[in-house]
Amino acid sequence: MTWLVTGGAGYIGSHVVAALREADMSCVVLDDLSSGHAEFVPADVPFVRGSILDAELVRSALAEHQVTGVIHIAGFKYAGVSVQQPLHTYEQNVTGMAVLLKEMQDAGIDRVVFSSSAAVYGTPPTDIVTEDTPKNPESPYGESKLIGEWLLRDQGVAAGLRHTSLRYFNVVGSGSITLYDTSPHNLFPLVFEALLAGRTPKINGTDYPTPDGTCVRDYIHVADLALAHVEAARKLDEGALLLPAYNLGSGDGVSVRQIMTAVAAATGIPFEPESAPRRPGDPARIVASGELAARDLGWAMRHTLDQMVTSAWQAREAAAA
Repeated sequence: MTWLVTGGAGYIGSHVVAALREADMSCVVLDDLSSGHAEFVPADVPFVRGSILDAELVRSALAEHQVTGVIHIAGFKYAGVSVQQPLHTYEQNVTGMAVLLKEMQDAGIDRVVFSSSAAVYGTPPTDIVTEDTPKNPESPYGESKLIGEWLLRDQGVAAGLRHTSLRYFNVVGSGSITLYDTSPHNLFPLVFEALLAGRTPKINGTDYPTPDGTCVRDYIHVADLALAHVEAARKLDEGALLLPAYNLGSGDGVSVRQIMTAVAAATGIPFEPESAPRRPGDPARIVASGELAARDLGWAMRHTLDQMVTSAWQAREAAAA
């Protein structure tokens, strides 16, 4: 059994690869390095450099490495930027999914774990999001992830594809000193880069209808997230019937201002964050129940907020050394 990890050179993908190796599950990485890093891929893991939009490359990778399942993480992941770049977002996330599924079908590969997103919910009408909460994405990014789930659903009906989608909430932390988040849009990297450069971190939006006026999110550790991918892949290998989608959340919300306080404590750098305008496409609050994932995928929050912040900072400091 060999799993192709698309986007396996990225922050999340590289942690999934590490978890697969820890579980003695064979894998191969496909990544165009548009946001990933070749050095994040272990030397003994086959690495195919290229885009999922390249049907011929995908076809050859599936055949050459005798792939039996796909963990699909590659995509354009920036909700705020997607508002300005909708066509690019749909090309990467929707057309890319269609190309991948077509090549999987032709190769007789019938199982996939999809990296979906909490963005499919938009701003939910309830304090705790469940898998049945109405979908109302507020950005092209969220829309593209929901369309990806629809493509999986329809391909399941048409071709017997076995699939599940993991709806991530805010992924942070590091499971290895050598792997860290390099996104220019995610909160932790933005704060860390500001501190390393001697600048004051900013909060995007302080007038949300939340207790302290800043966005409330459900933060989960990337290593915990990676374990859920491995378990989903294992269950599909075993022929288990999984739900179409699972929320990976803690059930607890943490505000951006609370994160800033935790960062100051972890780094030992005291600061008072500056206020900046809201980012387009950012809902005020989104917190999820992970009960179904706990039941079926062994999902658990194994790290505290302080551990999330500390592990992320230690990995970033090591990279800067």
